[in-house]
Amino acid sequence: MHTNIRRSEKIKKVMLYVLFLNIVVAVAKIAYGMMTNVLSMQSDGYHSLFDGISNIIGLIGIQIAARPPDKEHPYGHRKFETLASVSIAVLLAIVAFEIVHSAFQRFGSGNLPEVTSISYLVMICTMIVNLAVTTYERKNGEALNSEVLLADAAHTKSDIYVSLSVLLGLFFIKAGYAALDPVISVVVAILILHAGFEILTNSISILCDESCIDSEDIHSLVCEVEGVQSCHKIRSRGPDGNIFVDLHVQVDPEMTTYNSHTIAHVVQHQIKENFSGIEEVLVHVEPAENLAF
Repeated sequence: MHTNIRRSEKIKKVMLYVLFLNIVVAVAKIAYGMMTNVLSMQSDGYHSLFDGISNIIGLIGIQIAARPPDKEHPYGHRKFETLASVSIAVLLAIVAFEIVHSAFQRFGSGNLPEVTSISYLVMICTMIVNLAVTTYERKNGEALNSEVLLADAAHTKSDIYVSLSVLLGLFFIKAGYAALDPVISVVVAILILHAGFEILTNSISILCDESCIDSEDIHSLVCEVEGVQSCHKIRSRGPDGNIFVDLHVQVDPEMTTYNSHTIAHVVQHQIKENFSGIEEVLVHVEPAENLAF
């Protein structure tokens, strides 16, 4: 319980720091994009703004996920963090739709964007900030086994590619090809959708209890334990750092309850020692003569 609380506090600290930086980056892009009428810069700014909103969703998800198991949630509340990741993916899809909508409105409008040296400076500076944020968030996400931090890091990483596209758009505008600005905005939307799809795919695999450890690896390890004749019905599920494993272990039918119980504890210990992120291992002991069923 205390470990979950400490983990939650660390994740929230990272999220709050990233939230502040995302808001600063978003304001800079949107404000200057509006001043110069550069749609791709504005689109990138709104993307960064939604990064901040996703941070808030992540904070809410983490707060709920940190709660200890209760009567209604005996396996804990960790999946609320995964649900927060799904919400981030949905937000990305909404942003992509709005960007495409704005791009089509720009076609034929006759509004010419203005590109200055400050435009390049704003984009380069915000890219550097995004790179720092992505690295910081990803490292903490891996260290804390947090899918919401890793999802948000992937989200922020897409900002870097988006910003590169915007820089390319600024170059074309300066060269006299202003019509390419809304085209690049559509490219931005596609990149955002791709990031959202990756987050959604990973989150769905967790929510649907997709197997997360190769059963053959567990089988090989367990069968090396003295007294274990075989094992089967091996299952694993959950996100990194919160994995649940259950399996059936077969022992000598003449073995005492005490000894078979001891073997079960050894199996639990071996699995937790050899696979990272194991929250709980449930071992069902049965006589070896039941191997056929």
